[in-house]
Amino acid sequence: MVEQARDLATQAARRGGKAGRLRLRQFEVILVIAAQCGLAATLAWGLAHEVAGRPAPVFAPSAAVGTIVAALGQRARRTAELMLGVGLGLFTSDLLLRYVGFGAWQIGVVVALAIAVALLMTGHSGALVAQAGSTAVLLSTLSPVQRNLEWERIIEAGSGAVVGLVVVALLVPIDPMRTLRRAAAPLTETLTSQLREVAQGLRHRDADRAVRALDQLRGMDDDLRRLHEALGGAEEVTMISPARWRRRRDVERYQRGVQYMDRVALECRGMARWAATSLQYDEPVPEELIAALERLAETIGMLQQEARRSGPPEQTRRGVLETARLVGQACRQGLESYGSAMVIQLRTAASDLLRATGYEPDTANRMVREAVNGSAG
Repeated sequence: MVEQARDLATQAARRGGKAGRLRLRQFEVILVIAAQCGLAATLAWGLAHEVAGRPAPVFAPSAAVGTIVAALGQRARRTAELMLGVGLGLFTSDLLLRYVGFGAWQIGVVVALAIAVALLMTGHSGALVAQAGSTAVLLSTLSPVQRNLEWERIIEAGSGAVVGLVVVALLVPIDPMRTLRRAAAPLTETLTSQLREVAQGLRHRDADRAVRALDQLRGMDDDLRRLHEALGGAEEVTMISPARWRRRRDVERYQRGVQYMDRVALECRGMARWAATSLQYDEPVPEELIAALERLAETIGMLQQEARRSGPPEQTRRGVLETARLVGQACRQGLESYGSAMVIQLRTAASDLLRATGYEPDTANRMVREAVNGSAG
């Protein structure tokens, strides 16, 4: 009971620390986006008011902010959708209002048609649909009392969107590698901590502990989604921001690694599932297999650390091969059915980690196979 209480306290402290770090990362992102939005709104309003001579330019700041608050990696697309939506709303409104006139039911017809056409073009809701609908509402309600509203809408929306992209690309660009490391950290922390929990569950014959670890590993979908969003944002900023062009190769290398980390996450879930099943069926598990799980957890953490530095991740590669050698030693001790299933997942994860460090698939498979067979025979 004392040991279980200590384990629960350790897990609670780890979860609290993880939650605190996640909140800190979110706060940093919020500060950057807030600064970008404030600066973009100011510049867009000033440009429309002072240069274009608009007395009350509402659309320009709105378009600038709408471009920036779009999801990472989708800001250029958001700008294109915004302009296309404005054009579609203008075309639909102008075409219909010429024939049906102005009034309550005319507003409903114009907006319904603009939304329907936008949804047919995209197949889903988004910036294009929102802009088409809002533009249709605007024109059908204000055109009777304000002339040339169409050109104001086009000019202000275009200038605002461009200002938003300029702020993101030139004035306050994000650091792509810092963004990627920040997004990858929760995934790495979960994988390393829960693999250790699986290993401890096997060592202490605690099936419930392995099941809890499996539940945690199954809850990584949000971390994976945020990582892919951050990757899209990093790719976008290295494409449109001259100050970040030199980071393009680093982002491409990170992208190659992320696709294999998706597989590693799935394989870690498989290990936890087979570990919990082996404990439920009271299968013996050799210590070498437990040590392989622990070494794999350390190696995943090492990959995250070495990703921050330039140069080949040699320590990660050594850790992967040591994991494979421990797997071979476990095979030599003898394994039953669920232990053999864990070995398959471990070997696959080791190969995928080597691929994440830059090795070709055939080379990674050969290296893992040789390390396992060298220890087993």
